[in-house]
Amino acid sequence: MPCCLDAQEIPSRAKKAYQAAQVWEAEHDWPKAELSILKAIKLYRSYTDAYVTYGKWLLDRNQYSAAVRVLGEAERICPNGRKIFGKSLAECLLYTGNVDAALSRIPPLSTDSFWARLEKQAHIMKKALNAADTNKLLPMGALWGINTPYAELFPSISADGKTFYFTRRMNGMDEDFFYSVPDTCGGWQSGRNMGSPPNTLQQEAAQFISADGHYMFFMRCDNRTLSGWDQGGCDLYMSYKADSVWSTAQSFGGTINTPGYEGMPSLSSDNRELYFVSDRPGGYGGLDIWSSRFEHGLWQAPRNLGPQINTSGDETAPFIYADNSTLYFASTGKPGMGGSDLFMSRRVDDTTWGEAINLGTPINSPFNEASMSLNAAGDTAYLATDRDSLAGNFDLYQYTLPQRFKPLQVMTLSGSAYDSLTHASLNYASIYITDSATQKEMYHVQTNRGDGTYTISLPVGRTYYLFTDRIAYNSRNDTIHCDIDSQGKVATKSFSMLPFGYQAPVKDSIVCKVYFVRSSIVITDSAKQKLNDLIAPWRNMTGITVFVNGYTDNSGTPMLNEQLSMTRAKLVAEAFNSAGFPPGTVNIQGWGEANNVVENDTPEHMDMNRRVEIVIRK
Repeated sequence: MPCCLDAQEIPSRAKKAYQAAQVWEAEHDWPKAELSILKAIKLYRSYTDAYVTYGKWLLDRNQYSAAVRVLGEAERICPNGRKIFGKSLAECLLYTGNVDAALSRIPPLSTDSFWARLEKQAHIMKKALNAADTNKLLPMGALWGINTPYAELFPSISADGKTFYFTRRMNGMDEDFFYSVPDTCGGWQSGRNMGSPPNTLQQEAAQFISADGHYMFFMRCDNRTLSGWDQGGCDLYMSYKADSVWSTAQSFGGTINTPGYEGMPSLSSDNRELYFVSDRPGGYGGLDIWSSRFEHGLWQAPRNLGPQINTSGDETAPFIYADNSTLYFASTGKPGMGGSDLFMSRRVDDTTWGEAINLGTPINSPFNEASMSLNAAGDTAYLATDRDSLAGNFDLYQYTLPQRFKPLQVMTLSGSAYDSLTHASLNYASIYITDSATQKEMYHVQTNRGDGTYTISLPVGRTYYLFTDRIAYNSRNDTIHCDIDSQGKVATKSFSMLPFGYQAPVKDSIVCKVYFVRSSIVITDSAKQKLNDLIAPWRNMTGITVFVNGYTDNSGTPMLNEQLSMTRAKLVAEAFNSAGFPPGTVNIQGWGEANNVVENDTPEHMDMNRRVEIVIRK
């Protein structure tokens, strides 16, 4: 149906050109479609439907400047042009940065909700343009090997900065995970498909890989089950990598997934809190952001993040930074620059978030900004926007964040838990991290299955108590200081754990022998000096026991030899007593001619058996 009654009948040639343009557009031949619709307008200058269609096509291609020209002409030429095209023209003027021109078109004393929204948005844009950051968005284009004619979304980078992940939508429908690694020129190599698993013939998108690199959370679409309950159109899945291969993905099941939409996951740095998008009942309308805690071995019932985050529009693509306190997300329901904008909010307490802040320009634009993530240092953002292409055909950009939009500064702590005796890796060891100032437990992380490693990011400028526990092992306590200078650094902290009921083995070591002349009970001066030098380092050692054992050769009677060996042992032990060793630490025994080291068959061998041995037991 025509948008309005024209002053005269539309010429048939104009109608045919208009119909041909629609056919070419349906076949995705934009150059021919544009030529045909311009021909229709040329043949009939007040062709209202052609102007409406052409304006919509230009808007779909984000060609706002061209749309201003076309809609302005239509407003002047077409009957009732101001009524038909006025709102679209004002919006396009706003999206081209002509804020004052857009404001001038708002009717005075208007109660129309469209004009009220446009006025609010215009003032927001004006403020944002005046405060625009000087940093530039850098497209991750052909030179960087990331952007292609296809849509690239959901960028993220590994904690070590060596792998860049993203979702690519090919042929307008098939979505798979891709990754890239740095090249030798400071850029990125061409994206490579991650393969199967995790990719399948279904639609996989919005990957989130945990800081330790072991967990991948993502959404998979086109899911259905016979029950129709535990899976819906889009659901959350999880895959695990113990070494180099991702496991077959597992659905989260009915606690998280519903027959509706669940997707776009983001995981806290301790792997204990999951943020995701859902249209389940109990929200504020459209898509909302929800969260679930992993407690007692189960994901708990999800909780809506509340009105500071969610609106009657769509809130999507949450990204929780490693500080577990700064959330970035996209919204169509909050006033912004147009389309979908990116926002940030800071945590107030466990269940409350602060007011969402629009990230302004140049991050946001009149186009759609769909998703965003940060590097480990929190100073570089990666985002998806369609500002330089057709609506919905997203590309990825890199941007240096201004200070006001940065998250809390963090330090990355990584390491492992292992058996202190065998050095075997210990998986599922729980590490509880408490803020020493507030005595509040902030994080609970477990070592991974396979290699027993963990990775956690901690806000700097604090001291933390670490309590490590694991079944069949003694728990341990540690303290770590994260000073301001630790920002962006990676510290290593591993935990050596002792098995339950462990008893240290008795280890006796002969550390010294003092020899005596036959029938003598005198220690030579050189032997005394040797004893003093030997004893000095042990004076302050704990956990040791000293045994002083005296022996003789087999000359004389056994009774006399036992007495002589005891006398000699006491002489040597006196050196320990003089050095201040505590009572009971030094044990003295005379063994006579027992336990000879060689046969008493020559004078030389008998000299070797007349001795006092000092034994240290640890």
